Amino acid sequence: MNERGLELKHVPAPGRLIVQRLLVDYQRAAPVVVFLLILAITMFSVVSIERGEREQEQAQMSRVALAAASALERRASINASYLRAGAALFTMQEEVSQPVFRRFVDELRLDSDLRGEEGIGWAPLVKENGRTRVPVTYLQPETTRNRRAIGFDMFAEPVRRAAMEEAERSLHPTASGRVVLAQEAAGANVPGFLIYMPVFFASGGESRRLRGFIYTAYNATDFLHAAGDLVDLDGMRLILYDGEPSAANLMGKIAGRGNGRGAQVRQDLRIANRAMILEVASLRNGSLTRMSMVILLFGLAVASLLMVVSRLLTQQLLEDRRALAWFAEQNSIRNSLTRELNHRVKNTLANVLSIVTLTRRRARTLDEFADGLDGRIRALSATHDLLTQSDWGTTPIAAVVTAELAPYTQAGEDVLDMAGPPVELAPNDALSLGLALHELATNASKFGALSTAGGRVSVRWSLAEDNLAQIEWRESGGPRVSPIRPRGFGTDLIEKIVAHELRSPVELEFAADGVRCTLRVPIRQPIDFSLRARMRREGA
Repeated sequence: MNERGLELKHVPAPGRLIVQRLLVDYQRAAPVVVFLLILAITMFSVVSIERGEREQEQAQMSRVALAAASALERRASINASYLRAGAALFTMQEEVSQPVFRRFVDELRLDSDLRGEEGIGWAPLVKENGRTRVPVTYLQPETTRNRRAIGFDMFAEPVRRAAMEEAERSLHPTASGRVVLAQEAAGANVPGFLIYMPVFFASGGESRRLRGFIYTAYNATDFLHAAGDLVDLDGMRLILYDGEPSAANLMGKIAGRGNGRGAQVRQDLRIANRAMILEVASLRNGSLTRMSMVILLFGLAVASLLMVVSRLLTQQLLEDRRALAWFAEQNSIRNSLTRELNHRVKNTLANVLSIVTLTRRRARTLDEFADGLDGRIRALSATHDLLTQSDWGTTPIAAVVTAELAPYTQAGEDVLDMAGPPVELAPNDALSLGLALHELATNASKFGALSTAGGRVSVRWSLAEDNLAQIEWRESGGPRVSPIRPRGFGTDLIEKIVAHELRSPVELEFAADGVRCTLRVPIRQPIDFSLRARMRREGA
């Protein structure tokens, strides 16, 4: 009743009347339409999930291929350095005797990290009766397997001879093509390769006279395992080819769990001046993923249930649809927040895990490990506080510098020279920069400008490009920096982890008058990382 005593009746909206009339007039067809609609949505969701899984798998294989190729190239580079050192030593010797060779190999102190390496050998150039021979004379370590190769004439084999001739021409360590090592038992067909470095007689003239070759032999499969141990090969196969992929060029392959055959990713690499190809193949079968199966079964169940419910709830359809729309909107917001939180937590945990791993490798005592880990975690925490204050938006470079150097600056002291234009950084980039500054400040407080009175640290930044900021760290007034110093965790963290996160190389120079470091940080638009901006785009 209203103020005038008139009775007010609730009149359903026109749309609701139409829906109710359709459900009532087409009681048999409406449930089928609902069932088919839900089934279509379910199938679309399954297709989208499968497409996303394939794209994620492709990206993962690309990362694995790049990481494995880098690991193989790095191991080959380390071995090439050993061979160069041996070539320089043997050039200065009047005779490459067994004691000299053995002492050289013992001094290398080769560790178990160089997997796949059969040993280091010496093969002199011998010319007699117009014939050239390069017999294996020494091979360390002296194992039963390596003794099989002693006396083997490598010059008589075309693949090995071509590699030796190329090494002599280029004066660089050179890998051979696919061969079966002389260490293998008779009849074995296990692929391998060798890396040769030429050794010349010492001569004051311009002409060079070849003395022989120092070389390393590799079992290709074991060499591939060395990279496979550094990456997660679950559901993937790692294959190494000498040149273009073919059965004749197959060097070795290793596989994780799985028996299917899916997509492939190829990565070019160079092993001691020779082009090879690393292939990562998926071992997943063509069946639906677990998530897709759950979605499919759940969709069928929901479609069947709605087909029944639609016959019973005709009067409440409009209200239910509005409620479902509201719940869907809230679920979308919650999912967006969850994905954003998961992304940031994973990035932070990845940084923490990397810090723990590298700190543990460098620490000699438990207290040293705890102190180093405590400082670096506090550096992450300080930068996180800045990001929290900015609601995980952009953070000024000046704020990051001030936060990381605050423990080392006291009132009245003039130790920090900080200048630069106002530049805002994305959250992840601010975290990486804060971690790098913490390592530089810690090193300066222990050994550099912050360890003595009168020392100063200059941090200046500028815009190298519209989307790139350049930050320069310079120390002065501190102790002189020794040109010979062990490589520490901070150097590895800055040059590897921080450089990788910032996607730009880091220039770190230990000059005599003080440490200098140049970092380049990308400047991204807020819309690239802001959750609210992304939600606005999705809402649009």
